[in-house]
Amino acid sequence: MARNNEIPEVNAGSMADIAFLLLIFFLVTTTIQTDVGIDRKLPPKDTTPPVQIPEKNIFRVSLNKNNELFVEDDLLPVEELRKVAIAFLDNGGAKQNDDGYCNYCKGERNSKSSDSPTDAIIAFNSDREASYGSYVEVQNELTAAYNALRNREAQRLFNKDFVDMEKNYYDAKTPIDVKQELKKQIKQIRDMYPMKLSEAQTTFNL
Repeated sequence: MARNNEIPEVNAGSMADIAFLLLIFFLVTTTIQTDVGIDRKLPPKDTTPPVQIPEKNIFRVSLNKNNELFVEDDLLPVEELRKVAIAFLDNGGAKQNDDGYCNYCKGERNSKSSDSPTDAIIAFNSDREASYGSYVEVQNELTAAYNALRNREAQRLFNKDFVDMEKNYYDAKTPIDVKQELKKQIKQIRDMYPMKLSEAQTTFNL
């Protein structure tokens, strides 16, 4: 009796289906790691002449190559940066009859400091040889100063923190109608304390 030397075929159709299902499962369940950095939106290219800004509306912060922090040419520990930045942003030095008067500011209203939060600009300059860790630490303290003031006004107006409002707005589980209301509230707070943090060279008007 002759033997059949033919190799039996394996049906791979079901294996292809299983591989396809495993691929879909991998794509759905895998979390892709993203780089973490400083959240900043670059300004659009502008060819207009530089704007002359009064000296009192500029809060100058600099970091030298030795990671020493200077605020208005005075050496300052980074732990105190948030406090002095808040005092500058919330000063409200404009007179009550002026158009730029800030009726929600709770600062000292020093006429030699910023007129209002909408006029106040923080100019930050970092030496190229400064460490990245020190640079990020300064950026975090300046951002925290803005968030502290925004939280205060959000609590006063909406009984919730501004940072929580932003977190809920970007949460995919938040309903659309809630997001629309949060968008209006977030814009209102941002308009009250706009983040004007510049790393460009600033022209001072003495």
